[in-house]
Amino acid sequence: MAVTPGSSQRSDVGESHTTAHAATCSDRILSIQSHVAFGYVGGKAAVFPLQCMGYDVDVVNTVNFSNHTGYGYFGGTKTTAEELNTIFDSMDKTGVLTATRLLTGYIPNAASLDVVHRLARKLKARNPDLIYLLDTVLGDAGKLYVAADVIPAYRKILPLATVITPNWFEVETLTDMKLTDLASLRGALGKLHVEYRVPNIVISSIPLSRIAASIPEYLLPSRPTNGVARDGALSPPDEQQYLICIVSSVNHVHSEAASSISTVHARCVPLIPGYFSGVGDLFSALLLGHFHPLSTPPAHGPACMSPVASATAHALAKTHAILSLTHVAASTESLPATDDELDAHVPERISRRMKGRELKLVQGQDIFKSKDPVEPMIVWEGFWKE
Repeated sequence: MAVTPGSSQRSDVGESHTTAHAATCSDRILSIQSHVAFGYVGGKAAVFPLQCMGYDVDVVNTVNFSNHTGYGYFGGTKTTAEELNTIFDSMDKTGVLTATRLLTGYIPNAASLDVVHRLARKLKARNPDLIYLLDTVLGDAGKLYVAADVIPAYRKILPLATVITPNWFEVETLTDMKLTDLASLRGALGKLHVEYRVPNIVISSIPLSRIAASIPEYLLPSRPTNGVARDGALSPPDEQQYLICIVSSVNHVHSEAASSISTVHARCVPLIPGYFSGVGDLFSALLLGHFHPLSTPPAHGPACMSPVASATAHALAKTHAILSLTHVAASTESLPATDDELDAHVPERISRRMKGRELKLVQGQDIFKSKDPVEPMIVWEGFWKE
């Protein structure tokens, strides 16, 4: 990834072939999210990468659409709560409701989410070690994708999750806190950890410009000046070119050295120009695929990366690699890099751009199979200190 770490003492994160192989051979994933006939969002962005990693994946679709909504026109159906309940009950009666990992994404209404909530409780009761990655798909950039009654339904299901992967808007929506600085970020993470009892939180993307003033310099990307990298704070135009990903894992070892609520890791990631769909779905699937919990929780600290932070590092690297591959392919086709077009006058331009920017998952399948080391997440020292 095109991100420069802030310290030379950090080593790359590798994944044990033996550990990963053992996990994928025995683990089965139940994926519950949207489906499109054309393109790669929802389950279409998640299932194939997980299968490339060696997982068996059972699939339940919450919607069945022709294509994603960014095309401007789409058609299809939503799976009702009653239909979801019938599918889960039938799987159970047949003896095939055997997943050891659960992945849930877009669920359009509260009634359907309540059915998924009951399923998660059932699976957790049967297997307390169930790994549940809950992607709280609510919306983005200030806009909800779901009915408003889904928000309290998500708050009820949060305590069952092993990991949640909200974006910044979804964190704000779930916590009723605007993320504008370090204090508000602390408040939101604290509420999710303490009130909603979520052990691991991965905020997949916060625009760096929103909280750059609160971030330690060693977490910021280096800025090239006349071809020479200069460490330090970025100017506002540069801040607009980065997102920051934040991982917060509850501390299980209670001592003076681990007196804070959680250990926080972070990484700045460069933006790739253009509109891409399914990125969050891909990221969450890769994070789940690379998450290998330890039998003994780690004593979190600068020298020890949590299993979720390690999985996030791999998910970031592979997601960025797929986006880069997709961007290169779109550039080869001379597709515009931005949405600044006269789409209202030439509507077919939307379809052409969207088709050209569908994620290149098949072409990048070797990326998912790779066990190469990646750049690590970086510990945010003193995050909880006032």
